[in-house]
Amino acid sequence: MSVDFLKEVAKPVMAGLGITARRLRNKKVTISYPEQRREQYPRTRWRHALTRYDSGLERCIGCSLCAGACPARCIYVEAAPNTDEDRKSPGERYAVRYEINMIRCIFCGFCQEACPTGAIVLRKEFELADYHREDFIYTKEMLLEPIRDEA
Repeated sequence: MSVDFLKEVAKPVMAGLGITARRLRNKKVTISYPEQRREQYPRTRWRHALTRYDSGLERCIGCSLCAGACPARCIYVEAAPNTDEDRKSPGERYAVRYEINMIRCIFCGFCQEACPTGAIVLRKEFELADYHREDFIYTKEMLLEPIRDEA
């Protein structure tokens, strides 16, 4: 082997070891998860939620614009008409079935941007792990925020 070849091989290796040595001198930051949580970035997008109006009515009107905007095609919306006796949303229709396949979701936020009523939002809750594939199909009941009690 020539000396030039060894220099060419040793040069990147030594540069990498230098970077490692500099990083070892930095102060280590340890967070006791889950008691303490790291600050999330402002544009973080994780778990989906279906929001409500202050009156308790659902914001989702079953328009399926979120499903149309989704590049992963992971959202399914089935709409039904509202009646005066059983009003779920302020519009003519409401989502009788709303499902998101979280395995397919790429958390792009297009559904949130496409929604005209602001019904679907992506929150900063990132604990989405589960053990069974069927548990990753989030239904309307799982996504819908509870009604706030005004006391």
